[in-house]
Amino acid sequence: LDLGHYERFTNISAKQSDNITTGKIYSDIIKKERKGNYLGKTVQVIPHVTDRIKEFIKCDIKKEDFVICEVGGTVGDIESLPFLEAIRQFSNDIGKNKTLFIHLTLVPFMKSSDEIKTKPTQHSVKELRSIGIQPDIVICRSQQSIQIEQRKKISLFCNVPIENVIETVDVRTIYEAPISFYNEKLDKQVLKYFKLKPKKKVNLLPWKKITNIVLRTKKEVNIAIIGKYVNLKDAYKSLDEALIHGGINN
Repeated sequence: LDLGHYERFTNISAKQSDNITTGKIYSDIIKKERKGNYLGKTVQVIPHVTDRIKEFIKCDIKKEDFVICEVGGTVGDIESLPFLEAIRQFSNDIGKNKTLFIHLTLVPFMKSSDEIKTKPTQHSVKELRSIGIQPDIVICRSQQSIQIEQRKKISLFCNVPIENVIETVDVRTIYEAPISFYNEKLDKQVLKYFKLKPKKKVNLLPWKKITNIVLRTKKEVNIAIIGKYVNLKDAYKSLDEALIHGGINN
């Protein structure tokens, strides 16, 4: 699902090698072990699994200026630990000035007390720091706008500059998200971190035009999708997005 969004947002065609799962990693390691590549050594999560993850990150790097590597899952889950350890090592291998850690976290809004809670974000970052990763930017997803006092609290307890505490309020369509990030100056903070200057001024007018079309549709058509898992919203996400894009142009 995510690869499709990356393709649409960056206008880059994704390849099979742009995505990997835990099962694929372990399968590759088992094949190497059976071929004798490890010379009879005990196969371990560190270094063998983490090394394979680092190989995956580097495998298609050619002349790109930036490489975006998304680690899914939740901080603290046992399934994500090898991946988090791998990116920690990767940062040390190539230099911390060449890597930027962005942590996406949920800042829940409690209707009963009419307030935003920052504790889950604080604990999430604390857990991340306990395994050796200090987020450089924290993106806070919330139903409501995060006030300056709560931003200061997140900045203080997460050890992140307040300008690097980025909010993203729930939007009506995912295509509004880049506009939200732009308004929060996320792009400028990324360039500032890497000590880079923008080559040209950002023009979001075409993007805003597409977003407005999505939000202000005037006609409806009924399309039947025949499939086994139609009750699951994400099962045919690619087809759903293709229909949305077809509607944009018509």
